[in-house]
Amino acid sequence: MVGFMCAKTSLNEKRLLTFSAFAAAGFALAGLVLGLLASSIVITFDGVYSLVSLLLTLLSLAAARYIESPAKTHFPFGKAMLEPAVIAIKGAVILIVVSYSIYSAVLALLNGGRPVDTSLATLFGFVSTLACGYVWWAIRQKSKRYSSGLIEAEAKQWKMDTLLSFVVMVGFVSAWLISKSPWAHLSVYADPAMMLAMAGYFVKVPFDMLKEAFRELLMMSPNKEIYQTVDQGVADVNTQTKQDIKLAGVTKIGRELRVNVDIHSTSNSLAVADVEKTRTAITRKLSKIKLDLQLTMNVAS
Repeated sequence: MVGFMCAKTSLNEKRLLTFSAFAAAGFALAGLVLGLLASSIVITFDGVYSLVSLLLTLLSLAAARYIESPAKTHFPFGKAMLEPAVIAIKGAVILIVVSYSIYSAVLALLNGGRPVDTSLATLFGFVSTLACGYVWWAIRQKSKRYSSGLIEAEAKQWKMDTLLSFVVMVGFVSAWLISKSPWAHLSVYADPAMMLAMAGYFVKVPFDMLKEAFRELLMMSPNKEIYQTVDQGVADVNTQTKQDIKLAGVTKIGRELRVNVDIHSTSNSLAVADVEKTRTAITRKLSKIKLDLQLTMNVAS
């Protein structure tokens, strides 16, 4: 059952990543062209971000395909580590793009602002918000049943793009209103100010991606929900068997859930059939977790 779920996840993952790649290509082209036409830092950042998203999506797609291919010689313990490694690269690249855009916005503010074609920018923000929101919604909806770390990272990218587009639309509507008021001279600061206003959120997301990826790469404990589910599952099986079993360790690496269980025995011998029966019971209990279970059982005296 777990193998079937993982196969379904892999197929769904490739489809969603391909869909995301085509969408990112369209947004990248539109953002770069309109950003230059409107002389907007925020729209140009949107285009660059979409271009980076496209490259990162292609990286994720390549990683997804490579993870599925057999390569026992170079990866005797599997390729699960590749998934958090790709997510870490995505987080780092997004952080660099955001940091450079913040730097450009600060320079624009110090140099007296930046005039922008607000009508063109507002139209782009409206269309982009609807389109990005649809892509984000589609990925989230289609990944509810079969998900993975790569798909979740992809959804976060599109969430950021949707919020960026919405802020662009609201910001330039505000800039247009300011240009018609007695404070019209301040409208040139709207574009870089918007970029800085978004900085807090846009820096937080890639930091979170990096943090989670490094937790997996360093084989640290998984999130509280997964750990409690595994702990409770092992505890339930312990009450149903004559053996004394204890959870020794649990970690999540990519789409794999690695669980180590100690079987404590006071007798000199332990029937293989009993150990396999316990393994089956634990596997059944943890089947609710949509990850590829790698269960290791150690007999301890």
